[in-house]
Amino acid sequence: MNYWLMKSEPDVFSFDDLKKRPKKTEPWNGVRNYQARNFMRDEMQVGDLILFYHSSCEIPGVAGIAKVGSKPYPDSTQFDSKSEYYDPKSTKENPRWFLVDVTFEMDLDHHVALEELKKHKKLENMRLLQRGNRLSILPVTREEFDYIKKLGLS
Repeated sequence: MNYWLMKSEPDVFSFDDLKKRPKKTEPWNGVRNYQARNFMRDEMQVGDLILFYHSSCEIPGVAGIAKVGSKPYPDSTQFDSKSEYYDPKSTKENPRWFLVDVTFEMDLDHHVALEELKKHKKLENMRLLQRGNRLSILPVTREEFDYIKKLGLS
């Protein structure tokens, strides 16, 4: 099993939005970074656990736990000329962009703020906390995942 941190701006799509979706599942569309795409396409597996992270907001941090709910498949927004995620160079025969479905797994007792994460020596090597690391999808170790989950439940 792999562990991930996936960022979303809560005013665009929040953890609460995920919980309100049918089957508490949503396609993670609109990713237009090749490294993040590669994580979804090549490494994510159904059942992998995700730290659902709210970014670009007043108090960024981990809002809850989700899981990978599907195998990767082409992101349909790349083919829609009216979508902000349209890619004219992508074709249905040769898609560039892939996604996975993300499914609600569990609530935390409280939001674990970025500032809180920075205070813990056990998380000092976490990719999220490294300077210049701005990817929307990041791998995390099982130890990091378990530690942050524990912080959110205490």
